[in-house]
Amino acid sequence: MRAHEFIAEDHARPTPRQKQSSRGLNTFWDKTRTDSDYTLNRVMMAAAATDGTFVPDIDDHSWSGNDRTAHPYTQQEQNMLKKAYQAVGAAYKDLNHGDLRSMELETTNKVSPVVAFKGYGR
Repeated sequence: MRAHEFIAEDHARPTPRQKQSSRGLNTFWDKTRTDSDYTLNRVMMAAAATDGTFVPDIDDHSWSGNDRTAHPYTQQEQNMLKKAYQAVGAAYKDLNHGDLRSMELETTNKVSPVVAFKGYGR
């Protein structure tokens, strides 16, 4: 028995039977057809920001854009990533320029988000 004899998913388009059981069906891609996962993420964020009557005001790319991100916690993990990039021929950019310290924001613990208690009214 050959695989094509029992695998029915070799169609380039949905079959009439598949269309019949679908309510709505869209395909989409990014303009350069390079990263459909990232485009899926941005499309779903935009869909969540609109009710269908207006185009939401969101950026089509984040600071990472179509790039992948890696987040090493230690110098050893950073070194491992550098060698891994080298092994597969991937280009990378260290956005923190080697600084692996995790710092609180300058505004942390400066102002309380809770309104101060003014006592009980008498």
